[in-house]
Amino acid sequence: MTCKIERLVAAENCVVFRLCGRVQTEHVATINDLISGETGAIALDFEEVTLVDRDVVSFLVVCELKGIELRNSPAFLQEWVAQEKARLIRESPIKST
Repeated sequence: MTCKIERLVAAENCVVFRLCGRVQTEHVATINDLISGETGAIALDFEEVTLVDRDVVSFLVVCELKGIELRNSPAFLQEWVAQEKARLIRESPIKST
């Protein structure tokens, strides 16, 4: 199964992109374009995602840091995003004083 993306408008004036199937590197540009076209709150729903690759996880960390909500993430994805975020923070050249 490939990746399917559905655009939904939630009751709280939030655009939700529901992702289904396998989300791979080649889908990141499409997802980014969809996100860039929105002006309000955005959420990515992963309830029906079965697999993601490493580049997607890095992209999701950036999304989350920009305030995009990651909804219904499977446990494996939550853990991977948390680990990648911690790694990026550790390796960041900008240190707090």
